[in-house]
Amino acid sequence: MRQELLSLPKGLAEEVSKNLVMVARLIDDEPEQAYAYSRIALRLASRVAAVREAAGFAAYATQKYSEALAEFRAAKRMTGSVELWPVMADCERGLGRPERALAMAGEPEVQKLDKAGQVEMRLVAAGARRDQGQLEAAIVTLQSPELASSSVQPWTARLRYAYADALLAAGREEEAREWFGKTLEADKDGATDASDRLAELDGVEFVDASIDLSDLAENENENEDEDEDEDDDEGEDAAEIAAAERASDVAEYYDEDDEEYEPLEQSEADADVEGDKA
Repeated sequence: MRQELLSLPKGLAEEVSKNLVMVARLIDDEPEQAYAYSRIALRLASRVAAVREAAGFAAYATQKYSEALAEFRAAKRMTGSVELWPVMADCERGLGRPERALAMAGEPEVQKLDKAGQVEMRLVAAGARRDQGQLEAAIVTLQSPELASSSVQPWTARLRYAYADALLAAGREEEAREWFGKTLEADKDGATDASDRLAELDGVEFVDASIDLSDLAENENENEDEDEDEDDDEGEDAAEIAAAERASDVAEYYDEDDEEYEPLEQSEADADVEGDKA
């Protein structure tokens, strides 16, 4: 890529390079933004193969398969390389043309691919078979020396996962479980969800134990309100009891017929209680 950019004027090369860096940085997590940067680079340097390739991958990440295929074809014409052949075939799948993807899998270009490219082409071909409802054919397509090998390569986890998924789709659950397990052994970076698929097959359910803090706060407020109501009730009961006791004391120790009798002054609490009773 650096060599290709050197063919541009220095200022332009720097600007294009900045946009390509942003494409690479954002394509996995923010594909739409990566696509926007790729369009800028494409307007600045459409005759640079690396720019066409980056634009193709950005379009592919946003499922703009027709546009991606056009950019990949342009990059292939410029470089003469066949390394983009598998992703070009997958674009055909994305466009709803699995038969074209299968035709590409039988072209001489496949023999020029390195091992990683050939495995990728096998994955695309198997996907095309599944698109056509040919599950058993997809399973056979994935059966290869690379699948049977015990050595772990960069493509091993994805190949094993695709095989396990095809087996499960065909109703071969026990075999699928075995291969999801083998996928997990090779997937050190967690690139697949093989562990989740295994858990599903084993009937394991994951329960979210997190507590909704808003609900917790609401419950606490409700409990506080209930406590306040209980305190108010207890206060009213206590006031009534106190008033009743004082009334009893008056009746017991004072006689209205007695000349020295002077009624006790009514407290504000007693007045409130009697008012409530009335």
